[in-house]
Amino acid sequence: MLLKNKNAVIYGGGGAIGGSVARVFAREGANVFLTGHSLPSLIMVAEAISADGGKVEMDVVDATNEQDVNKHFEQVIEKAGKVDISFNAISIPQTGVQGIPLLQLSPEDYTYPINHYANSHFITAKAAGKHMVSNGSGVIITLTATPARLAAPLVGGMAAAWSAIEAFTRTLAGELGSYGVRVVCLRPDGIPETDTITEVFSLHAKAIGLPSHKEFQSIMESMTLLKRLPTLAEVAKTAAFIASDHASAITGTVINLSCGSIVN
Repeated sequence: MLLKNKNAVIYGGGGAIGGSVARVFAREGANVFLTGHSLPSLIMVAEAISADGGKVEMDVVDATNEQDVNKHFEQVIEKAGKVDISFNAISIPQTGVQGIPLLQLSPEDYTYPINHYANSHFITAKAAGKHMVSNGSGVIITLTATPARLAAPLVGGMAAAWSAIEAFTRTLAGELGSYGVRVVCLRPDGIPETDTITEVFSLHAKAIGLPSHKEFQSIMESMTLLKRLPTLAEVAKTAAFIASDHASAITGTVINLSCGSIVN
């Protein structure tokens, strides 16, 4: 087991990516502490982990609220003794964010995803980082997407938000590395299995006059070297590897999970 006896806090744990990563973490032996804003979604993931024999606890936590995050983190430490892994997989609805030309967006609509994602990653990583520095070990995993590096049209403030997270990942890794704490970003391309990507592809399809999200997905797939997009399983298994001691030399970098839409 890659993560035997490790304690992992997951933000956005009721979502597609957060939930998939949580299930793989649990199968690899981690004690998983799920957080999110939707209790029904958290319950579904927690029940799946429990049915598979995994260890899981869940709490409703606002990952954009520092007081809420710190309070929950302290509760986890009281229960588990330490936190080894922090993974932020929060998301927001994309209607009104993507599929709209930049010149038609209000400043509020453009900066909304930047503020939401950048603040949340800062708040959750700060809570984890302080604890992990005192312990001399730990892994903080962030999450972005390919528009952080591509000239992708109609993504609104999402590209800037993801770019900010990647810059933050590098900066934090530079500050925490000497304390034994690793900080790594995962950058998948759109994952067709998720409701969020169905929403995003639908918005883009409508904006450029395609009949459905399937046609836009085909375009996205054609632009990758593998002629497909990543799966939830691939992202989750990669997250487990990055969180494990097998990846102990990896920090301050972005893991390319784009199936070749980006070539480093």
